[in-house]
Amino acid sequence: MVTSDSRADTQVPQNPRPGVPGRVFALIRNTWRTLTSMGTALVLLFLLALAAIPGALLPQRSLNESKVDEYLAAHPVIGPWLDRVQAFDVFSSFWFTAIYVLLFISLVGCLTPRLIEHVRSLRAVPVAAPRNLTRLPKHHREEVGADQDELAETMTRRLKGWRTVTRTQDGATEISAEKGYLREFGNIVFHFSLLGLLVAVAAGKLFGYEGNVIVVADGGPGFCSASPAAFDSFRAGNTVDGTSLDPICVRVHDFDAHYLPTGQALSFAADIDYQAGESLAGDTWQPYRLEVNHPLRIGGNRLYLQGHGYAPSFTVTFPDGKQRSQTIQWRPEDQTTFLSSGVVRIDPPGGTYPDADERRKHQIAIQGLFAPTAQLDGTLLSSSFPALNDPAVAVDIYRGDTGLDTGRPQSLFTLDPRLIEQNRLTKVARVNLTQGQETRLDDGTTVRFDGAKPFINLQVSHDPAQIWVLVFAISMMAGLLVSLVVRRRRVWIRIAPVQAGTVSVELGGLARTDNSGWGDEFERLTARLLEGCDTADEAKADRA
Repeated sequence: MVTSDSRADTQVPQNPRPGVPGRVFALIRNTWRTLTSMGTALVLLFLLALAAIPGALLPQRSLNESKVDEYLAAHPVIGPWLDRVQAFDVFSSFWFTAIYVLLFISLVGCLTPRLIEHVRSLRAVPVAAPRNLTRLPKHHREEVGADQDELAETMTRRLKGWRTVTRTQDGATEISAEKGYLREFGNIVFHFSLLGLLVAVAAGKLFGYEGNVIVVADGGPGFCSASPAAFDSFRAGNTVDGTSLDPICVRVHDFDAHYLPTGQALSFAADIDYQAGESLAGDTWQPYRLEVNHPLRIGGNRLYLQGHGYAPSFTVTFPDGKQRSQTIQWRPEDQTTFLSSGVVRIDPPGGTYPDADERRKHQIAIQGLFAPTAQLDGTLLSSSFPALNDPAVAVDIYRGDTGLDTGRPQSLFTLDPRLIEQNRLTKVARVNLTQGQETRLDDGTTVRFDGAKPFINLQVSHDPAQIWVLVFAISMMAGLLVSLVVRRRRVWIRIAPVQAGTVSVELGGLARTDNSGWGDEFERLTARLLEGCDTADEAKADRA
């Protein structure tokens, strides 16, 4: 007799609730499984595309900081909030980086097991034939007059391009055939190429840089990209501090532009000389014809011709006879006629005004318009054509403190209005000048317009991962094409003896991926495998 106490002792205890370490481990395991699923990777890829939209709609500091300042000034309410969430620095923001990193981890986690499984499948042999081939979507059965072994060998030979294995079971010969392994391989190549593309783009953002500089042609000083200070604007990668730039030196000989009669640009190019690598140590220059969409590629650098304009030249002769000349670019206001505006600031030569305060009061500033092909409408200057046919300027000439030694940053193309408001700069003349003309100021100083030289806007881009971006993009397209074209197919053939000289041939087919066109393909395959085989009736007639 069993007592209640003994029954209680023999009861199976329930599973104890897992402790804190077990629950933490389960949480981490489930989180990892969710993160490394293909569905999560697709969601993260969609979020990455969605997160890039603000970068296309809003101005970005990495491209144009002045546009960001204008946006903030025009939207005083929403602008600061957008700035707090890094909407003006989208591609370096914490949330865009988080999506990027999570997508990278997700792709690695879901692709690695698929790659291992694919490698295993490449080593595996086709599976054995099902017991009942008639249940397959495609089926064919026929009796033919042939030798069983010879027919099996012939069919195996005709299954060229298929992975085959022959088995013998209960006196019947079974052939298992499969093809289309490249489909999964192409799929894996596509996804790993996407992963490589993400890494290459990230590497380019980390270790690349981009700078723009204006270089005057026809004897201009040129430039060398050894320091960010050599550029007019410079955008550095997250790991670039400017101390290890890949140096390249450029000087521009001439600039050629061709226009339609309407003034529309037909083509333009610049003849340049450049130094890079070992040639920087000597005086060896290499010529190159720089054209739009035909950059100069040197190592990891690409040198682009982005635009052009004109740099007027002025010579100022001070009362003591000493001269100062300056050629500086002016900003095109009209991209059709290249009517340009700008300013020239000229400091008196040393010794003309020994006293520093007196020298500062006699600086010359020339501000106004430049027309490459002058067209006067009364007293207003305009330009009728972008080519340098009849250059002229309409300028205001100021004397006084131009702010050259104040240390305060100034616009390259306009004077500081505060200097004029404070009477530190005084307008002393307004005049129109053609090439070679000059005007005399009240103190005997003369200002001569010497003409203009073309300038070009160069962009230097350094991206050490650019070749890998191209490689991964091509492999992505190749993998996608293979995965779309190649189809997985399985075929089983069972050859069983019926009577002397006659065998039963039973074929079954299964499409593992796309069923489109599989019916016609199976019929063509069946006809090819049975080609030359006599049917059972024909075999009996031959024996008779």
